[in-house]
Amino acid sequence: MKALLCHAFGEPETLTMGTLESRAPLAGEVRIRVEACGVNYTDVVMVQGQYQTKPPFPFSPGLEVAGEVLEVGEGVTSVTPGQPVMALLNYGGMAEEVCTPAGLVIPRPAGMSAIDGAAFMVSYGTSHVALAHRAQMLEGETLLVLGAGGGTGLTAVEIGKHMGATVIACASTPEKLALAQQYGADHLINYRSENLREQVKTITNGRGVNVVYDPVGGGMTELALRSLAWEGRLLVIGFASGSIPQLPANLTLVKNCAVIGVFWGGYTLNNAGVLQRSLRTLLGWYSEGKLKPPVTRTYPLEQGGAAIDALWRREAQGKVVVTIP
Repeated sequence: MKALLCHAFGEPETLTMGTLESRAPLAGEVRIRVEACGVNYTDVVMVQGQYQTKPPFPFSPGLEVAGEVLEVGEGVTSVTPGQPVMALLNYGGMAEEVCTPAGLVIPRPAGMSAIDGAAFMVSYGTSHVALAHRAQMLEGETLLVLGAGGGTGLTAVEIGKHMGATVIACASTPEKLALAQQYGADHLINYRSENLREQVKTITNGRGVNVVYDPVGGGMTELALRSLAWEGRLLVIGFASGSIPQLPANLTLVKNCAVIGVFWGGYTLNNAGVLQRSLRTLLGWYSEGKLKPPVTRTYPLEQGGAAIDALWRREAQGKVVVTIP
């Protein structure tokens, strides 16, 4: 089967097309014909060798796919050959086929395209678990979303609005802010041309925000922490800026606030029930027409390296998906 391969850790542009051996599913596994693969920041750090998982070479990046079941292993009854599905992987999604445990495979709802399916689980799952489970955000609270023009940030805007929050979107360009506004943001802050703390004070009449959703890291994190209201919650989602912040602990004492880590993938090993309940809720919202995956650009498999590179350089708006005919 054709696959986009990493032969040595490096920049996304070093990925090349090649072939891997197709294999039958083991007991408890599902073999899927991949039609689309979502691109995530994890793909960037994995091909650079900076992720905690370091697959043997050559490997294909890609953590979430959508396609059709080709074959099921012994004991699998949750899906059947020919069924449209979406699935999670440790890696390997940018290939014509994948095998993955049946517990990580979910039937696609009627009417959901493969592109939407490949863009759904990680971004929406991360945002929903972060806001509903970790922050326990309440209707009427104020949510500040950093990196609001990216794929994960946009889902946080959309879900936050659906949960009844007042949403402040923060991004680096007018185009990204306009997209966040389309997804429901009530207020917009361009952190390159505006002072984040002053704008938050103005918007909230000096109260600060209840919840911060931060997939960016770097210097933005401390500014956001200082913008929290009393008993606010800062959600650490990731470090797309490439810089891990060092936060002054005294701020959490003064504001009686919390800094909360969100490692969505960790629930697959530690508490899968959280993910299952979250995805049931999200798929229900999708079926009701309340969610629209923010896919703004697709790349063919041969250009998968360029897709990952666009995410790394923070040039992409919304979610990026690699398609596989």
